[in-house]
Amino acid sequence: MSHRRALLAPIAAAVLVTALAGCTANPRTTEAAQSSGGTGQVAVAATDTSCTLSTSSLKSGTATFVVTNQGSSATEFEILAKDGLTILGEVENVGPGLSRTLSLQTQPGTYTAVCKPGMVGDGVGRSTVTVTGKQVELAGDVQTQTKKAAAQYVGYVRDQASTLLAMTTRFAALYRSGDTAAAKALYPQARSYYERIEPIAESFGDLDPDLDERQGDVKAGTPWTGWHRIEKDLWHPTPAKNGGTTYPALSSAARTALADKLVADTTTLNDTVRASSFTVTADTISNGAIGLLDEVAKSKITGEEENWSHTDLWDFKANVQGAEVAYTGVRAIAEAKNPALVSQIDARFAALDTLLAQYGSLEKGFVLYDKLSTSDVKTLSDSVNALSEPLSQLTAAVLK
Repeated sequence: MSHRRALLAPIAAAVLVTALAGCTANPRTTEAAQSSGGTGQVAVAATDTSCTLSTSSLKSGTATFVVTNQGSSATEFEILAKDGLTILGEVENVGPGLSRTLSLQTQPGTYTAVCKPGMVGDGVGRSTVTVTGKQVELAGDVQTQTKKAAAQYVGYVRDQASTLLAMTTRFAALYRSGDTAAAKALYPQARSYYERIEPIAESFGDLDPDLDERQGDVKAGTPWTGWHRIEKDLWHPTPAKNGGTTYPALSSAARTALADKLVADTTTLNDTVRASSFTVTADTISNGAIGLLDEVAKSKITGEEENWSHTDLWDFKANVQGAEVAYTGVRAIAEAKNPALVSQIDARFAALDTLLAQYGSLEKGFVLYDKLSTSDVKTLSDSVNALSEPLSQLTAAVLK
């Protein structure tokens, strides 16, 4: 039904959240952090438009970020993997004028820091944090590591869902208003947030069909709604692709009804993953990675997903990216049990990402799928299949 994006350079080991201490920071702690330079403490000044760190260089081990909100609305602060998507640690709901502390165990590597005023959207003031030094031994037993991986992935899903809701709301407004050009431009960008977490949406009954069902999959007597219904109305098919008849554009009232339902269903998805009862298990995470790549193999690689817009490579990329985020979450657990498998998965994710980059990016756009040659499609398919084989063994390795 849906599918998508880019790849992180594999991270040698997970960054583990060791504490989320909260409320108002001790002034002395804040002062120490501000003058800490390259040590384990970093002061973070968050405003409505910026996110400034007192240092961007740290040594591996425990790092403490003291986040002070100097803006006008509640904010959150996140440390992300190199891909800019995987949330390795976060502190939320930092009210104006307040401070909270985030402590992490960091491994050598390059990470991204970002603040999110209003706690929605892609955030502001993204910056790079470089960690040097020796590899730090993972804390805790497998059970402890699994719990932390689950918490990390839940945070990622919630982040993607909240941004999806914001992007969908924008898209729906453009579609309602009849601004076809702007709606077309936003369509593949907004959908990428859905494609990264589609296995989660699929676990909530009718949400995935309502949001992402293709026309050929709709059961008789069931209303067709969601992204692909709107896609068809934005990219009017020719009679040859519309059963031999001229496509009748939807009325303003019909567009409004579809847009409203799209936003309502996305709101339900966002509310569901933000509920305190929402959680995941290690096999949910690893099977999600496998499922996302299966989505690529089943419909992205065939061009069936985006039948009228031909924006399948946006979906392809986001599916791959979502698969890698899930994989990265349990990578350290799998590596301890089957290092050869992890090495193989790392190499094949890297190869697929390099190949996809030849056709564009989510940020700048991709080649439309109907412009790919038969050779291009085969090359992409071969790379997906090469990754699918070892990735299919991931859950067994994690649960071993």
